[in-house]
Amino acid sequence: MTLQPHSLIELPADLDRDRLPRHVAVIMDGNGRWAKQRNLPRVMGHQRGVETLKNLLRCCKDWGIEALTAYAFSTENWGRPLPEVDFLMTLFERVLRQELAEMVAEGVQIHFVGDLAGLPKSLQAEIERAMAATANNQKIKFVVATNYGGRREIIHACRSIAAQVKAGLIDPADIDEVLFERHLYTGGLPDPDLLIRTSGEMRVSNFLLWQVAYSEIYVTKTLWPDFDRAAFHEALRDYQQRQRRFGRV
Repeated sequence: MTLQPHSLIELPADLDRDRLPRHVAVIMDGNGRWAKQRNLPRVMGHQRGVETLKNLLRCCKDWGIEALTAYAFSTENWGRPLPEVDFLMTLFERVLRQELAEMVAEGVQIHFVGDLAGLPKSLQAEIERAMAATANNQKIKFVVATNYGGRREIIHACRSIAAQVKAGLIDPADIDEVLFERHLYTGGLPDPDLLIRTSGEMRVSNFLLWQVAYSEIYVTKTLWPDFDRAAFHEALRDYQQRQRRFGRV
């Protein structure tokens, strides 16, 4: 992993530690375009994007951010060319195997959210192993949204609640936001304070539709493989200049 300049390992002096987001979510967009600009195969962009994510995770841990959620593979991404999809599934497996020991040592607690049953069996096994091995870690929660779609998540929660109502375990009158959130894939995790999207696209792309209701959204034209600590620093500076009202005056 590439070492960062010392000045960016510690929290930059112009950031207020008390006003950092507890939970940052990222839509990692632009891997393919990054590769195309360099006349490289698209898969090289994904490979470089993994290094970017590793550096961001370490940065969040260094700076005291409690949780990072990354949009790794959407339910719509199955429509990409088969060789690219196969490469991504293999890449996920390889990264989990190679990085697990380091995540354990650095106190990373990893979670995967999404329709995990739709993933290759070998990848499911690596996911289960990684989550079990890091379950007691406390330094930072790292949530990887894989085969994830926000609409599918909401439908899943509705079906789960409906089944409990049918079984007589829940009274319909007791259904509120707190109960609904417990049935989401992300149940128990605080909503993201900050949602970052790279590559300049101005949409949320079916990501955490319930959870980002009041997230601050930061869009940068920087392509994901180039989103380094300095770019994250700029995103946090922008975040700390905002007034979060949550619908109030």
